[in-house]
Amino acid sequence: MSLTRQDVEKVALLARLRLAPSEVDTMTRQLSQIVDYVQLLSELNTDDVQPLAHAIEVTNVFAADQPLDSLSREEALSNAPHTDDEYYLVPPVLGS
Repeated sequence: MSLTRQDVEKVALLARLRLAPSEVDTMTRQLSQIVDYVQLLSELNTDDVQPLAHAIEVTNVFAADQPLDSLSREEALSNAPHTDDEYYLVPPVLGS
């Protein structure tokens, strides 16, 4: 089942894509190849194949969470331009 130029134009319209005539020809050819390949794959017997969530094995690349000591209040406020020794002091945003 190959796609026709009209099929590609309809899909472009639905996707709100503005394609030049040469792009429609290219897309028709490329999408037809994709559809033909998927059709070829559908002929394979996949009864004994386990479904996959990913084509390759995916591993977590993040480090494990480990609790660490937090900064003391003095350390946290040490670089602030204005404090009252307990909080950051900033100009009012909403007015007072």
